[in-house]
Amino acid sequence: MVIKKSLVSFLAALVWTFGFLAATTPLIAADKEKVLYSFCLVSGCADGAEPNSGLILDSAGNLYGTTANGGTTGGPCGQVGDFIGCGTVFELVRNENGGWTEKVLHTFNYDDGAEPSASLVFDGAGNLYGTTEAGGAGRCMDYSGDVIGCGTVFRLTPDSNGKWTEKVLHQFESNGKDGNRPSGSLILDASGNLYGTTGAGGTGKCPEGAAVGCGTVFQLTPGTNGQWTEKVLHSFKGGDGVGPSGVILDVAGNLFGTAHVGGAYDDGTIFELTPAANGKWTLKVLHRFGLGPDGILPNGALILDATGNLFGATLADGTPGGNCGKFGCGTVFELKPGSNGQWTEKVLHRFNGDDGSDPQGGLIFDAAGNLYGVNGTGGDNNYGTIFQLIPAPNGKWTEKVLRRFDSRDGTTPNPNLIFDANGNLYGTTRSGGANRSGCFGFGCGTVFEITP
Repeated sequence: MVIKKSLVSFLAALVWTFGFLAATTPLIAADKEKVLYSFCLVSGCADGAEPNSGLILDSAGNLYGTTANGGTTGGPCGQVGDFIGCGTVFELVRNENGGWTEKVLHTFNYDDGAEPSASLVFDGAGNLYGTTEAGGAGRCMDYSGDVIGCGTVFRLTPDSNGKWTEKVLHQFESNGKDGNRPSGSLILDASGNLYGTTGAGGTGKCPEGAAVGCGTVFQLTPGTNGQWTEKVLHSFKGGDGVGPSGVILDVAGNLFGTAHVGGAYDDGTIFELTPAANGKWTLKVLHRFGLGPDGILPNGALILDATGNLFGATLADGTPGGNCGKFGCGTVFELKPGSNGQWTEKVLHRFNGDDGSDPQGGLIFDAAGNLYGVNGTGGDNNYGTIFQLIPAPNGKWTEKVLRRFDSRDGTTPNPNLIFDANGNLYGTTRSGGANRSGCFGFGCGTVFEITP
């Protein structure tokens, strides 16, 4: 089932990443970290376990996120060891004494979805939208040959009593022709349409796995009757990418995103989707990654600066050798548009393992133009890092490691950090935390704050 698959992938990643131990470097004292919440502190992990995405803030400063596991014990998602449940949507509320209280807003039951693994998004009315990678009515085959739910898109609506009601807006169809395993966060346009990606499925003939497809970009449009209509904007075919993980909109209504693999060298692509007056969308590959210094395996959503440049990260390559072996530790890159319609890639930073490895995409800017992001591994004992990249007038960028995780405060930080109005950073870790007896002794994850 879903939990077992997630656990196997998680443990496999630990086995691989613990193959090297990064050198220990003292924490930069200027930035202070505080664990706001450690998951699975409630019996049976009813409060959630293993957050696999970032957070969002409301206007009152409360935090919202998802956990891929945990919630209601047992049920259709089964139980493997001390991993229980189909996942949750949660809120963290700041108390008057400075502490935080967790509240579970929704627990998934597989019929409405399972394994939510992307950040949420608010609309103007205060409703929350998100996706689940599995569960729902459709049945799809994954890359391991298991048949699981194809995933869902959901909405949570609050009432005046503080209760939230869930509605499934779309269940991906059996065999995944309209998409399978939605991945990456949703985005909303000014008309209230939702856009997202699925890591598999679609109608394109995919050399990477014909049974599951290469993934899609989709749109959900609300109707006057309360129903939502899904439209597949693009089905990937392999040469243009495989496994997209989120899209962003520019001011002209174009969509930009990354595909984790595929392309000319099977190392990933950056793409643009442009709408036409007839409702069709045209895909253009802006960059194809290849084994070498520009990085491979782009991961997570891109971000745009005010002049239309794109920024993102690759999981590997960049600087071969060192702590990460022959494939390198990953890069942060910039993609600049030219007057001839071509885009030029520039690597801003290459990680070396000691400062982190496996950068997760989903970068953010501060008001001064500095970039912030996470490395899923590397740093002290390979637990991951938070980094800052500072631009200089000569076009070079200087890296500063803000946090090296030590397992008590979490391990394997997730992408999509956020700032509050005071400049504090918030994020989540997939594992680690106070409850080391839960989640097979690795800890069930944390929510943290970094104060400058």
